Formats: sequence, C-alpha cells, structure tokens
Amino acid sequence: MSKAIWFVAGALTVVLAIALNPSPERHRDKIKESIAERSQVAAALQLGSLTAFVSNYHSLVVASYTTVNDKVQSFGLLGMMFVTDSGK
Repeated sequence: MSKAIWFVAGALTVVLAIALNPSPERHRDKIKESIAERSQVAAALQLGSLTAFVSNYHSLVVASYTTVNDKVQSFGLLGMMFVTDSGK
C-alpha cells in the first residue's frame, strides 16, 4: 500500500509541475518587471521590453527558461519565476 501512495504522490507532483510551468509571456513579463526595478534609466528606456522581445523560450516540460545571446535570462518551475542578474 505504501508504494501505491508514493506513486500517486509522485504522479500528482509531475502533473502539477507540468500545469504550473510558466509560459513565454510570463517569462517576458517578469524580465520587463525585474529590469525596470533594477534601474530607473533602464525603465525609462524600456530596456526590459527590448530584452524580453529578443529572448528565446525553452520548455523542459516541468520547467522552462529563456535565453538571450546563449545566456540564461530567466527560469521558472512550479509557477515560480526567477530572473538572473546579468549585470554582474
């Protein structure tokens, strides 16, 4: 019985991860928001919009990420989004 419970819990976790995988639009919105928060000049020049526009979306079914010039710009998992600090 214990194995069946673990199997069901694992299957539900995978289904939840697939359902909550962030879309390309969510990645691009988060990139825009993050860059605007870091610098008022970048916000005024709308550099976040430009970065989001040129980003490439990649899905790993249960997670996803975007790249710009072969560098990871953002990644997401289980509905959470993270933007890398490219300025450092």
